[in-house]
Amino acid sequence: MNINEIAKLSGVSRATVSRYLNDGYVSEEKKEKIRKVIEETGYQPSSQAQMLRTKKTRLVGVILPKINSDTVSRMVAGISDVLAKNGYQLLLANTNNSVEEELKYLNLFKDNQVDGIVFIATIFTARHKKLLKECRVPVVILGQHLDGYSCVYHDDFHASREVTQLLLEKGRTVGFIGVTTKDEAAGLGRKKGFEAAMKKAGNVCRPEQMAEAKFSIESGYEKMKELLEAVPQVDSVFCATDNIAIGAMSYLKEIGKSIPQDIQLVGIGDTPLGKLVTPSLTTVHFYYKTSGMEAASMLVDILETDRTVNKELKMGFEVIRKNSTR
Repeated sequence: MNINEIAKLSGVSRATVSRYLNDGYVSEEKKEKIRKVIEETGYQPSSQAQMLRTKKTRLVGVILPKINSDTVSRMVAGISDVLAKNGYQLLLANTNNSVEEELKYLNLFKDNQVDGIVFIATIFTARHKKLLKECRVPVVILGQHLDGYSCVYHDDFHASREVTQLLLEKGRTVGFIGVTTKDEAAGLGRKKGFEAAMKKAGNVCRPEQMAEAKFSIESGYEKMKELLEAVPQVDSVFCATDNIAIGAMSYLKEIGKSIPQDIQLVGIGDTPLGKLVTPSLTTVHFYYKTSGMEAASMLVDILETDRTVNKELKMGFEVIRKNSTR
């Protein structure tokens, strides 16, 4: 079965069938005739032929930092839901937090290998910005804010400030375990939120009370150990992610510290593991799946309407108070 046979059976021209298959204008009467024939014959247009005709792949490239991250998996679930409903497929590019891999995939996708890109970003270097400018397909940034691009991002500053204020209700000497400030969201935004809460409370945070970890449980364990060795009187600790907080909790339990009686802990991310540890972790819930859905909706809107005006959306958050704080 081909397009000529569909046209013959429908009693319309080949051009009319082609317009129907490519979402062009066709009268309701002719649409119904073509639809009936396609339904009765089970005809499916060749995706390769459609791509040649429309110059569309119906593929969206999703560049992500770590495929086994709970945060990222929730974002991807949201992206997938929206794209599937709109007839697009995902092409996942896992970079394992490697800048070089991110650049490689941006370079691969930028010249029409896909119809558009959702970039779950962490760090923007000059090389990232150069490749993004060269992209011939639309890009939506997820998880970070970048001027000149459509973005969906989280309110890292206010979330961190609010959860730090919670620590300060009962805490006096507050430690900080963050991540690299090259990451403007999880690193810089959360650090600034912490510092703003400390300043408002008139609480001085000395350099030795601040540590920088990697995004892992193991690193949280090591940095908690270093922090306590440097400042033994610490009674509260802000951790930039749940994984870091869970690592810190592991070390504290190992040395016989009681949580939250001796030391309070907070994280950010509201991960399943944070609910399972004892005591359960006070954290911040970001709407990661919803953010993925919003980013995908933005991209679909651009692809379907050729809209060129950039949109920005800052997501909300919720502090989840559990048993790791007093």
